[in-house]
Amino acid sequence: MTDDMQPSFSRIIPPGDDRRRLVCDHCAHVQYENPRIVVGSVVEHDDRILLCRRAIEPRDGYWTLPAGYLELGESPEAGAQREALEEACATLVIDRLLATYSITRISQVQLIYRARLATPDYAAGPESREVDLFHWDEIPWQELAFPSVHWALHHFRMVRNQSGFAPFSRSDRDPEGL
Repeated sequence: MTDDMQPSFSRIIPPGDDRRRLVCDHCAHVQYENPRIVVGSVVEHDDRILLCRRAIEPRDGYWTLPAGYLELGESPEAGAQREALEEACATLVIDRLLATYSITRISQVQLIYRARLATPDYAAGPESREVDLFHWDEIPWQELAFPSVHWALHHFRMVRNQSGFAPFSRSDRDPEGL
């Protein structure tokens, strides 16, 4: 493409494909749009769960797990640890994968880990209004930000004291989960 040509794309079905894609009108390059990967953790310390009150949209003011988008070149476990550090100033020890969730309506895949605090230290990071530890019966269920937070907490409780288990999975298209 020359400097005087502005990129322009059309949404068409490329040859040999089965769905509409963004295709460059000049060179036929296919610009793939793929799901975003979110990584996070259900973090336990002294029989309590770490939650962060969001200071950003979406769902500003609601409680969530420390989680966020995986960065390029980052392993999912490292991403979950980074997100906990950014949102809760917390250092985690990742135990194992707890669940995978597919949020198809926003093209998102979530990898949620079971983890514990490496130290008892935590504080609100720039994306959190506050961070706190909750006993199960103190969790602010009506103020949780996303359905997947509910799913992860319940899945965590099911395997809390188990050393071996298969990760759970659930989709917004499968309300019962697997």
